[in-house]
Amino acid sequence: MELLLEPSNWALLAAIGLVAGFIDAVVGGGGLLSIPALLTLGIPPHTALGTNKFAASFGSSMAAWTFYRQHLLKPAFWYIAFIATFIGAVLGSILVYLLNAQWLEKALPLLIIGIAIYSLLSPNAISDTNCQAPTQTQPKLKQTLQGLILGAYDGFAGPGIGAFWTVSSGTLYKLPLLHSCALARAMTFTSNLTALAIFGFLGQVHWQIGLWMGLSMMLGSFVGARCAIKFGMPFIRPLFILIVLSIAANLAWSAWF
Repeated sequence: MELLLEPSNWALLAAIGLVAGFIDAVVGGGGLLSIPALLTLGIPPHTALGTNKFAASFGSSMAAWTFYRQHLLKPAFWYIAFIATFIGAVLGSILVYLLNAQWLEKALPLLIIGIAIYSLLSPNAISDTNCQAPTQTQPKLKQTLQGLILGAYDGFAGPGIGAFWTVSSGTLYKLPLLHSCALARAMTFTSNLTALAIFGFLGQVHWQIGLWMGLSMMLGSFVGARCAIKFGMPFIRPLFILIVLSIAANLAWSAWF
C-alpha cells in the first residue's frame, strides 16, 4: 500500500478510470482495466473488488442518467428486472465469500469467447435490424431470469457484465442497440450499488481510492455515452467486438496460461 503515496500512481488511477468509464458507457468491460490496476497497487483481491464497485457506481450512474435524458430508457418498463438484479447481486456478493472461484476463472473465458463468436456470426445480435423501442413492459419471466443471473454474476465477479446485458437484451427483447446500452448501464448501476453496500458492510472497500477513480470513471462515462448516442451503430459495433475479444483473451491468458 506504500505505492499509494506516490503521485504517479494517483495519476495512473485517474487515467485508467477515464478509459474504463468510457468503455463501460459504450460496451461494458471497464473492470478488466480497473481491477488489475487496483491489484497492482497491492490492494487485497476482495478489497479490490469492493473498491471497484464503488468506483464503477459513479460511472454507471452517469452513463445511465445520460441515456435516460435522451429518452433511451424508461424505468417503468423494467421494474421487474431492477428487482431481480438487486436480489441477484445480493446473492452473488455473498457467494463470492463462500465459494471457490477457480471454476469460474476457467469457464469465464469460454463464455465470453462464445458471446464474441455469436456477435460476429449473428448480425442481429448487436444491430438495429428488426428492432423497435419498447412500448410496454417486457415479459416478466425474461426480466426475472435475466436480472437474477446477470445480477448474481456482477455481484460475484463482473468482468464483461455490460456486454452480457447489451447482447442478452437485444436478443431477448429485440431492442435497438442504444436502448440495450441504456438498459445495460441502468442494471449495472443497480448491481454495482447493491454489491457496494455488501462489500462496504464487510469492510472490503478502500473509500479514498474508490472516490478518486470513481470521479474519473464518471467523466469517462459521460464522454462515452455521448459518443455512443452521437455516432450510433458504426461506432459501437466494432468497439463492442474489439472489447469483447480483448476481455476473452485477457481472461483466457490469466486462467489457462
